[in-house]
Amino acid sequence: MLINFFLTLRKYKVPVTIRELLDLIDAMRHRVVYSSIDDFYLLSRTCMCKDEKHYDKFDRAFGAYFKGLEDLHGLLESLIPDEWLRREFERALTPEELEKIQSLGGLEKLIEAFQQAREEEERRAREGEEGEEGEEGDGDRPGQRGPGGPGRGKKKKARKVWDQRQYKNLDDSVELGTRNIKMALRRLRKFARTGREEELDMDNTIRSTAHNGGMLDIKMRPERKNTVKVLLFLDIGGSMDAHVKVCEELFSATRTEFKHMESFYFHNFIYESVWKDNRRRMNERLPTWGILNKYARDYKCVFVGDATMAPYEITHSGGSVEHWNEEPGATWMERFTEAYDKMVWINPTPQETWEYSTSVGMTQELVDGRMFPLTIRGLEEGMNYLSK
Repeated sequence: MLINFFLTLRKYKVPVTIRELLDLIDAMRHRVVYSSIDDFYLLSRTCMCKDEKHYDKFDRAFGAYFKGLEDLHGLLESLIPDEWLRREFERALTPEELEKIQSLGGLEKLIEAFQQAREEEERRAREGEEGEEGEEGDGDRPGQRGPGGPGRGKKKKARKVWDQRQYKNLDDSVELGTRNIKMALRRLRKFARTGREEELDMDNTIRSTAHNGGMLDIKMRPERKNTVKVLLFLDIGGSMDAHVKVCEELFSATRTEFKHMESFYFHNFIYESVWKDNRRRMNERLPTWGILNKYARDYKCVFVGDATMAPYEITHSGGSVEHWNEEPGATWMERFTEAYDKMVWINPTPQETWEYSTSVGMTQELVDGRMFPLTIRGLEEGMNYLSK
């Protein structure tokens, strides 16, 4: 039965492997859960789902496979022999209880009585539900209780846990968002050992000590660090106000992941100057030419912005809404593409809306199509490109 469940998960595109299936079988054999479909749901999801983004697909697969199943009797019977269950049950009884069961006709008679009682209880429950449905009515007929009358608040069965699919973030805290972004950014890593020798080299220490006749010979080495260098340009203000939270998460994650990173701000599009501090942006500007000349070609260049503006802000001199720019923004973007081998544009707006914006299309062309959405998958794709 679990094998068919495994195949159903595969059908619904849940990336499960034989290892997860064996873990679930082992947990069932050790009776981690027993006779509760809700408990089995939580256990199987823990064993079979290794990433939260697959929870919704898992819930749909679980609901499709176990539709109408209210307990685990069928599943348990497929795993545990009936004779073993009976033997375990009788072993748990006292001699007095066994004698009483024998006086009632034996264990078979007792099970039969239980089954009859259960069937009677289910019949009464069905009759009760049918009676409530008859009383619900449409609320307009005399003598019937409609939605606005005394019958309002009709009893309903609780919805199964796996059917309660809620489309919301797993956690609305900044830390969780930052953590997910960090995991995506880690695809852009290039480690090297440089700098001072301040880390114990255990392998070389053991080897050198052995060659030294057992006399301890400690070897040190430089710490292994991410040597990727990043230039980060962040669009700020205007339409970007709607994306402040996710951009803050991205900025926080990049500051943690990349030790060699320089960040700058711009508004709408890149022109002849940028700034480091928004509070002093009118007084302390940095020439864009200075950045192009200062930072070498091996830097990875990342622009973050919604690219939503009037097209003339990209194509014309004086197109900036804040100052007079002698040269069009497109000219400056072309200089960046020539100066750096690896450059991407991260867009926080939904990707399906990009085709409706002329300025977004123009920006995509200027960055040779290397525009990615500000989502976990978009960041992963962008970092994969930069790491090639």
